Amino acid sequence: MGSEIERKYLVDLAQWKPRNAGTLYRQGYLSSHAERVVRVRIAGEAGVITIKGPNKGVTRAEFEYPIPLADATELLAMCETPLVEKTRHAEEHGGMTWEIDVFHGANAGLVIAEVELTSETQRVEVPVWAIREVSDDPRYYNSNLIKHPFSTWT
Repeated sequence: MGSEIERKYLVDLAQWKPRNAGTLYRQGYLSSHAERVVRVRIAGEAGVITIKGPNKGVTRAEFEYPIPLADATELLAMCETPLVEKTRHAEEHGGMTWEIDVFHGANAGLVIAEVELTSETQRVEVPVWAIREVSDDPRYYNSNLIKHPFSTWT
């Protein structure tokens, strides 16, 4: 069984600047319940479908498969709205790859960095621009950003 162990942090834009154009992501959810998420994503020119189980700490079951771009495009049209749109940047820090997502549309203004771990106890050297961990805050789950976009938060 596949699994995802991930920590998320808010990013201080005064301290982090993109080093390249990044990759545009468009993603939607066919199911966005706490006990299961079915996500369709187009990253650049690649289509992917992902099934995730419930969170247990910062770990959850994850199954991800490439799909044809045309299928991903059709499936996005069936997804809950709004779609999540973001530009993803990758940076190396402390021997790990950090993915920094700059959100657009209804979630504009939100910037989150994620780092995937091999275990929940793995030590992480947090970059100076990663200012606050939000791994345990479900508001920052992409699947929740379609229901409660960042632009609606008070």
